[in-house]
Amino acid sequence: MMVMCTYQNTMDENFQEERCTGMIKFTPPLYKQRYQFVKDLVGKYKPKKVADLGCADCTLLWMLKFYNCIEVLAGLDICASVMKEKMHRLYPLPADYLQPSERSLTVTLHHGSVAHEDPCMLGFDLVTCIELIEHLEESELEKFPEVVFGFMAPTMVVISTPNSEFNPLLPGVTVFRHQDHKFEWDRAQFQSWALDAAKRYGYSVEFTGVGNPPTGMEDVGFCTQIAVFVKKYPQTSEPAQSKKPTEAAYKTVFRAVYPSLKDEKYLQSAVVSEVMFTAHAIKRSLLDHLVSEQEDYNDDPTERKLQLQHSVNCFSEELETLAVEKSMEPLTNGSVVYIPLRKIFSFPKVNQLCGTFEKLRELITGKVTLSSDGSAVVLDTDHENEEN
Repeated sequence: MMVMCTYQNTMDENFQEERCTGMIKFTPPLYKQRYQFVKDLVGKYKPKKVADLGCADCTLLWMLKFYNCIEVLAGLDICASVMKEKMHRLYPLPADYLQPSERSLTVTLHHGSVAHEDPCMLGFDLVTCIELIEHLEESELEKFPEVVFGFMAPTMVVISTPNSEFNPLLPGVTVFRHQDHKFEWDRAQFQSWALDAAKRYGYSVEFTGVGNPPTGMEDVGFCTQIAVFVKKYPQTSEPAQSKKPTEAAYKTVFRAVYPSLKDEKYLQSAVVSEVMFTAHAIKRSLLDHLVSEQEDYNDDPTERKLQLQHSVNCFSEELETLAVEKSMEPLTNGSVVYIPLRKIFSFPKVNQLCGTFEKLRELITGKVTLSSDGSAVVLDTDHENEEN
């Protein structure tokens, strides 16, 4: 049976909301305040896995992908076309490949109903339902608590919905704020529903909102009411995993895996790049110092070049043995510069990327020219000598 799209496009609803709240100035706009509320929670509690139910045009998911604490983002909506219209924003950017993040990040979008259970939604730290429940048919709303609180059972759930007590203050609103809303609750109705769900599934719940009323009319409450549910521990009911269905109920319509330094190939590329950058910087500093040293003795360019060549050749053939003995100083021999790996490892960026000296050697072996004992990076001085 074909599922019709009943949840409206978020951008369309936000536009209509701005029109009906036009006489009451919300700064920033109400929909942005709702997103900011979620972002503040993420900043405070640092969840690793976040799912947005009724994600529509993926705006909230796009905002959340920039939070380094999040490693898994998932969206669910009944209307695949709305997600597909904007989901390109969730793809990694070229810069993400040039400078991979230290964290891993996977973003997935699913087509399906919040009235159905699917194992892909298990194990989340935070589930958000922003302006969703008022779009649900009665039969869907009846199943919603069991699916979200009973089956998914995330650590935290955030649900926002219109506060109907605020509606008389909104010009042009006669029944509901949007044509697709099936109901709009006052504060008592929302709190009664939320408290019942919290008690039944082992959650605590607190109520707040966004969109302050005009001065002198505070008794109507926030324009958008919000409930924040937190899972109580230990669990008072049977683990959700024991009720896991055998078949998936959702269809995956998008999946993106971001480049990460936790992936060995991206880590190796980043380490090799940083090692070569650091080695060349050390080499330039060494050669500049040698040139400067000779200038103190003789300002004649020809004589200076001979003195530099003498200085470059003055080290013994036991140069690499010195490097093995953990020398931290770069050495020159003929047209070759040896940059000790331990010197390179001492630089914060290299140290941070590799963690250990052994890991550094493992990652660059075969990718960078090393001395015969593997203790130093080998570079050529010819290019710099020609410049000097």
